[in-house]
Amino acid sequence: MKNITENHIRGAKNLLINCADLKPGEKLLIVSEESDLGWYDGHCAEFIATEAKKMGIDQMLTKVGSPKNFRSTDLIELIEENTVTIFFSRIGDQERFSQPKAGTRIVMCYIRDMDMLSSPIGTTNYKAFRDFKKAVDNVLFNAEKIEISCPLGSNLSGALPKQQKKASDNDDVRRFPLGVHEPIEAKKFSGQVALDRYLAPTGSRVYEPDFLKLNETVIAEIELGRITAFTGPKDEVKKVKEHYNLVANKFNIDPTVVHSWHAGIHPGGNYKVPESDDPDRWSNTVFSQPEYIHFHTCGDYAPGEISCTNHGHTIKVNGLALWNKGILFPNIFEVTKKCINTWPELKALFNQTQPKNF
Repeated sequence: MKNITENHIRGAKNLLINCADLKPGEKLLIVSEESDLGWYDGHCAEFIATEAKKMGIDQMLTKVGSPKNFRSTDLIELIEENTVTIFFSRIGDQERFSQPKAGTRIVMCYIRDMDMLSSPIGTTNYKAFRDFKKAVDNVLFNAEKIEISCPLGSNLSGALPKQQKKASDNDDVRRFPLGVHEPIEAKKFSGQVALDRYLAPTGSRVYEPDFLKLNETVIAEIELGRITAFTGPKDEVKKVKEHYNLVANKFNIDPTVVHSWHAGIHPGGNYKVPESDDPDRWSNTVFSQPEYIHFHTCGDYAPGEISCTNHGHTIKVNGLALWNKGILFPNIFEVTKKCINTWPELKALFNQTQPKNF
């Protein structure tokens, strides 16, 4: 493989060691989606396999096609035979909601190509963002009130249900990069969410059409985590209602549920492929960037089936803006500020992406 740089190797070690916790002699399965499907370049998975071999890891790479709405028994057997499975495949987005066999780990990788692997989103220490996620979770879980707004008209507020005052304990399923805080249940949130540009799948299950293009903004009215109405241009509202009903009827789920939301926490992302090229792939890639917030809707389970994305949001926690117009300000809260100061690479990354007075 040509043009390999130190940053490519650094990104590979970040995935294999810092994230997957792999050690020499352990068994690694790499699940690589066919590159002609347009989501992964294929080279990145092969490079990770090569680097794993150099580290003394017993690695195996298997090719797969597009995701289906059923689990492959052959793939399940392979996963259970290996210490770690790394998915360069959308199938991993489905598998991360399954409980791995005891003693095994799953990593869902959102690195699409070699350029992403060698960029800050691939090279910045995974363990730093693991700690930073915990710090952001701490802020959100202890909030008395959270207010969310965006320029297109989103405006909702609420707090966490009492039972969600802590993060998930499941460390056997990991994401690389680690780019979002713990999803916040929406059952205590009310207001409105602006639906703009595209509605996309969440990656949970497969359906067609997999996205809906919106020509104008539609407002979803929310009451305690339920969509009570859609308002806006008549033709656009009709399209939205039909799309929600199509997905809900296919899976026999409740279309009115707003299950949860999360915002990006990783400023190292810089995905440049236009959203219009593939709205599903775009949504599934940029969600870790702080300028985007995702709402999971249609289905009373994580993460629902329809995702809507807002850009340039402000999220106030107890009146203080942790995100302000799409920029994450970790110095606003003591626990996030302390984390940034503990990890020099985090501080450097935020310094590069923040206004000068950061």
